[in-house]
Amino acid sequence: MSPQPDSWKSKRGGIHTTIIGDRKGRKIASLVSSHESVKKIVPGIIQSKGPSGGSFRAKVLRPDARGNLRLLFTQGTSFQEIILVTTAADLAEGEAVSDELNALIEKELGE
Repeated sequence: MSPQPDSWKSKRGGIHTTIIGDRKGRKIASLVSSHESVKKIVPGIIQSKGPSGGSFRAKVLRPDARGNLRLLFTQGTSFQEIILVTTAADLAEGEAVSDELNALIEKELGE
């Protein structure tokens, strides 16, 4: 599945529009939003995590009871949590979507 250009923009919600990670962040956001199970992507505010630094990383976290996910971006001393509203009906379906998305992210970032 190849990401559609600007597909994350058409599914974006919320008031924050900035995605950390520059091109990598936008590319991962587009890749994740192009997945058939992702209905909406809602970027959160960018926060500071302290003195430790590092390169750009992305990971889909454990789903909530309704199957919605959180995507965590970290770059340097900043992190951003992005809510992914999915078509998953429950925790089990959400975990399956999470596994698929993490595999796509790992493949894209070469981790």
